[in-house]
Order: sequence, then C-alpha cells, then structure tokens
Amino acid sequence: MKSTASPRAWQRMLSGRRLDLLDPSPLDVEISDIAHGLARVSRWNGQTFGDHAFSVAQHSVVVEEIFRRCNDASPVELQMALLHDAPEYVIGDMISPFKSVVGGGYKTVEKRLESAIHLRFGLPAHPSKELKDRIKKADRIAAYFEATELAGFAAAEAQKFFGQPRGIARDMLLIEPLPAVEAQRLFLARFAAIEDQRLAANTGRS
Repeated sequence: MKSTASPRAWQRMLSGRRLDLLDPSPLDVEISDIAHGLARVSRWNGQTFGDHAFSVAQHSVVVEEIFRRCNDASPVELQMALLHDAPEYVIGDMISPFKSVVGGGYKTVEKRLESAIHLRFGLPAHPSKELKDRIKKADRIAAYFEATELAGFAAAEAQKFFGQPRGIARDMLLIEPLPAVEAQRLFLARFAAIEDQRLAANTGRS
C-alpha cells in the first residue's frame, strides 16, 4: 500500500531546531546554524584554487566589507549586507546558470527563508530595491575578485560578467580561502560587532 504521508520538508539543525523549508519560522532560525552552514557551503561549486573551499560565510564577510567601504550605511543595512546570502545555509549556493534552469521555485523558497532570517534578527523582511541594488553591487565586486583570484577567470572575462571594480582594491579584501571553522568564527564575530552597533544606535550611545 502506497504511503499517503507528506514528504519531510524540514531540516534538523545542530542547534536542535527544526526549520520548515516551505514555511520557515523566525523562531527556528539561529545565527549559530547560519554561520556553521555557510562556512561549509562553497562558492563556485568548489571550483577554486587553494587548500580550502572559499565559503559563503567568508564571501559574506567580504561583501559586507565592500558594502561598508562604498556606502555611508546604517548598522541595519550592514547586517542585511552580511546576511545577503544567509538562506544558502539551508538551500546551498546554486550557481547562476543553474538557477536559470531551475526557475521560480528556488526563488520562492529563498525569499521565504530570507524573510524568516531577517525577522528573527529584527530586520525588515526584505531589503528595499535601492538597498538590494547597493548590496548587489558589492556582491559583484566580490565576485570579480573571487573569479580572478580563485576561479581561473581572466580579468577581461571577469569584467564582462561582473563589471570593473572601482574604489576597491584586491589588497583591501580577505580573499585567501579560510578553513571552515575560521570562516565560521569570522562571520559570527562580524555579526556580533554589527549587533553591538545596532544596540548602540538604538540606545543613543556613540
């Protein structure tokens, strides 16, 4: 007899939380799970030079660094920049060519996760279009340097796909791939530092 039970649509996290992928609750989101997962998801499908994969956690820190250097940003905007790829702790880092094949289902799940993550940390459910565009610009600058330094792209090829970075130089960024535990620590440290800035701003401290 065929089972009529619904397929499991939740994932157990190391914190003990069960995150429903179809209807994620902010109450089931923990920064420790996000940092752990992102530090073990590789950018570029792992096709990068070095002894370690270049993780989404490290990429997120680099993007936030670029965003901070390029914008007079509030702590809330910085935190949204750091968390711009946070849903990937659950769904992985799908390269752009494959996203176009999968279609809208991936984006639907991604946006639900983004909303749950942002609400968990007291952020707007989604960034405004203007903020999203500024974060995307920082993301593309990071991708340019990752492509040329780690993924085997020639400068002209990377420029074609990601544009020419302006105002940001390679030596400003931590591009050398870190071990997962170090990338996880770095992500958590930056998250905590921004949270301190948010608290200071909310309480009127300098």
